Amino acid sequence: MDWGTDLWDQYDVIEKHTQSGLDLVERYIKFVKERTEVEQNYAKQLRNLTKKYTRRGNKEDQDCKFSNHASFQEILNELNDYAGQREVIAENMITRICVDLTKSLQELKQERRTHLADAKKAQQNLDTSFKQLENIKRRFAKEWAEAEKATQQAEKIENELNATRIEVEKVKQHANARTHTAEECRSDYAAQLQKYNKEQNLFYYTEIPNIFNKLQEMDERRIQRLAEGYCQFSDIEKTVQPIISRCLEGISAAGRKIDGKQDSTLFIEQHKSGFERPGDVEFEDYSHGTKSPAHESNLNQHKPRGKLWPFSKKNKMSQAEKQMLAAAEDFSHLPPEQRKKKLHAKIDEITKELQKEQDQSDALEKMKGVYAQNPQMGDPSSLEPQISETAQNIGRLKGELAKYESWLSEAVGGEESSSNINNNTQHSVRAADQSQNIYTEFDDEFEDMESPIGQCTALYTFEGNSEGTISITEGELLTVMEEDKGDGWMRVLRSNGEEGYIPSSYVKLSP
Repeated sequence: MDWGTDLWDQYDVIEKHTQSGLDLVERYIKFVKERTEVEQNYAKQLRNLTKKYTRRGNKEDQDCKFSNHASFQEILNELNDYAGQREVIAENMITRICVDLTKSLQELKQERRTHLADAKKAQQNLDTSFKQLENIKRRFAKEWAEAEKATQQAEKIENELNATRIEVEKVKQHANARTHTAEECRSDYAAQLQKYNKEQNLFYYTEIPNIFNKLQEMDERRIQRLAEGYCQFSDIEKTVQPIISRCLEGISAAGRKIDGKQDSTLFIEQHKSGFERPGDVEFEDYSHGTKSPAHESNLNQHKPRGKLWPFSKKNKMSQAEKQMLAAAEDFSHLPPEQRKKKLHAKIDEITKELQKEQDQSDALEKMKGVYAQNPQMGDPSSLEPQISETAQNIGRLKGELAKYESWLSEAVGGEESSSNINNNTQHSVRAADQSQNIYTEFDDEFEDMESPIGQCTALYTFEGNSEGTISITEGELLTVMEEDKGDGWMRVLRSNGEEGYIPSSYVKLSP
């Protein structure tokens, strides 16, 4: 069954039906756009939510060492990645549904206008031919009536007794002329009727069926393309569903990682003072003997006791006293255990700074040697201020290191501990002296190139359709050029030199 055969006389119905189909496509495109706005707003609200509850600052970083605090931060990170997947869904719906369907819709509208115009043109041609047939038919009827009238007039005059021969001949000639004209009109009418019937047959059996069948084929293509759009509405979300499942599984894994015993142990290590518990208060017997007035005056004075750290109320201190205690360089204001931890941390910090300065010193010395051998590359004397400053920094750091080591030795209260500290520090310094120089090679033009910060492997295939993004394939090894800054995207470099942004949740960072 087809439209051209079964609906040959339903032009108005076909016109209305095809327009309704195009209107449905427009409604679906609008629906998908509003869905993408919902996804984008949802993702934005999730990102704002994670940003609001993400903890920052030194004190909060200290809390994040506990597993329950760290797990909550992991949940926020996973939720941020989840928000990124909602953005991917919105972007793919725009590019793969809205953009493609809009393009197809414009093509279908133009095709429909063309077919309907062809049908109207064919109808107009048939109407024109029918008008010509009617005109010739009316002329034929008129001429034939005139011919019959002229013939009757000729017969009447011929039968009159008073009519002359000349009059009879004249009337007969007029009747014959009218009859000849009528015969010509009859022939024209027959020819035009045959032509019209042929055109009418062509119109109803060829032209209109072909046009209506083309409209049917166009409408079926529209339906098929719309069906694909319906499926894509689900398939796009199914594509990112594995990543969303990983985000949700990451949230569950963060909950399973919490260890209450471990958090309690860590809390003890962080806040253990190291003080001994206070001993019993001795009994002082004043019932025997007479005390001197001086001794009596001492009775009115309270005997000072050691500070009961767990239960004593904190005395109110002035702001100056607080700053003085906070700025105590040897951390002597802290309990013993906390003081040792602070000193250890400070020694590690100074050791790292010392190693960094030593590396820089070695690099400057090597650069100075290169300049000396190749004067065209630079002036060796221009490096002297930096070399001198680095040497001063090294001397200062070594002095600070020795100072903090002595305080730590005092805090631990043993020669053995001090010896171990010194050995560890000397080992760190030797490691700094033997570390490779970062300036091992020099380019002739000293080009500034952005250094990669790591590598990653693509877990899924990503089609980079929007500006600034690139496409990656599953299992591809990529170089990380810019890490995720909290928006769910990172910049990577492919092996073919192509560089751009991809979703952070699509890759796994290499250790």
